[in-house]
Amino acid sequence: MSAPSATILFDGVCNLCNGFVQFVIQRDTTGHFRFASLQSAAGQALLAEHNIVLGAAGPETVMLVHEKRVFTHSTAVLHIARQLGSGWQLLYAFILLPRFLRDAAYRFVARNRYRWFGQSEACMLPTPELRQRFLA
Repeated sequence: MSAPSATILFDGVCNLCNGFVQFVIQRDTTGHFRFASLQSAAGQALLAEHNIVLGAAGPETVMLVHEKRVFTHSTAVLHIARQLGSGWQLLYAFILLPRFLRDAAYRFVARNRYRWFGQSEACMLPTPELRQRFLA
């Protein structure tokens, strides 16, 4: 496994977000990504390091911290897809669409994610094999 060079921050109680993390883990064969829930101490520290304050509604986006930059919303997802194998990197072509259009679709799903996919009472616990890729 290569040294992780990017961290995905996700809503740890969101079932859709947890499913997305599982999707990435299965396709990130090089171990490029690390993970931290936005509710964890590590997630909060990364937010503070980048001067990001979550709104009162809580997390509304997956975030990607890569090379001292933070990507959010559709841009984060597209940058993540770009690193995955099996043709998923082709989705990066959607970066050519105006961000306001991409993010409008992203925000629509984000606003409805708990209603459509539910939420858990606690953040997911990684398996012992994956624990090294999760920041506490």
